[in-house]
Amino acid sequence: MTVTLRQASGHDLDALYRLEQVAFSGDRFSRRQLWYLLNRAHALTLVVQRGEPDGRPLALLGYGTLLFRRGSRRARLYSFCVHPGSRGGGLGRRLLETLEAEARAREAEVLGLEVRADNDVAMGLYRRMGFRPECWLGDYYEDGCGGWQMAKPLVALEEAAPRCEG
Repeated sequence: MTVTLRQASGHDLDALYRLEQVAFSGDRFSRRQLWYLLNRAHALTLVVQRGEPDGRPLALLGYGTLLFRRGSRRARLYSFCVHPGSRGGGLGRRLLETLEAEARAREAEVLGLEVRADNDVAMGLYRRMGFRPECWLGDYYEDGCGGWQMAKPLVALEEAAPRCEG
């Protein structure tokens, strides 16, 4: 099996929607939201794609979306997803490293994200990758679960006080 990372296109919309349905029990993106991220947002979406040697159709194993705000040096990891059947094999780390490199290439100095407080696997990955909690987000998700806003400096920065961004 060959695994590649590439920029998502509008042709990936249905596969991204299916991946959202399989990977998340709530707070999923709708087709309309995914379409906007792919076609209109100041964003970059990368997909992890599997190629089958027997000629079966390619499958998406994961994706990540970075949002960029004009005039800001802070990028936001807006969505990050690895198919449940593909977790634990290093795909998430590889995808996150590639997204970080893309944020640096666009001159982002900080990469921020939000993560569910009860998502121990994601929290562990983010901590191992150098993200640190900045701010508690009470009742942040649709089911009332709290979350953490986390950030990672992408360049050597002067020590700054943690801050919450809404």
